[in-house]
Amino acid sequence: MFKQISLISATAVLLLASGYANESKGKVVIPVDRTDPTNGKLMFSSYCAPCHGADARGNGPVASALNAPPTDLTMLSKSHGGKYPDEHIVAVLQFGSAVSAHGTAGMPVWGPLLGKISNVKTQETALRIANLNRYLESIQAK
Repeated sequence: MFKQISLISATAVLLLASGYANESKGKVVIPVDRTDPTNGKLMFSSYCAPCHGADARGNGPVASALNAPPTDLTMLSKSHGGKYPDEHIVAVLQFGSAVSAHGTAGMPVWGPLLGKISNVKTQETALRIANLNRYLESIQAK
């Protein structure tokens, strides 16, 4: 039973990943479906894992379609002197980043996209970004 579920899950991930890469335009498209705004882990799995990987190490199924490899999100604290860059992550989620992999060519600017799926746009978007940020902080390498 477990093997069947694993096989079905792996097949679903591969099918979804193949739909993310829009090869004719050289873009990666990640569908934005409504998820629970209080569940950072679920939002990460839905929005971030296709590029950053389920383990957040930058090895997602569509990473090879990007101009630059996705950031290893488990190393954010280590790469910022041992302190989690809370404000920076919120800003990247809300407004994008100057990093070449981000913006229209790689990472979507999630603030407006999360706003489009929110009922109460400003409050729910802020809640989504805060909970996704909190989840990222919880997975930092020690």
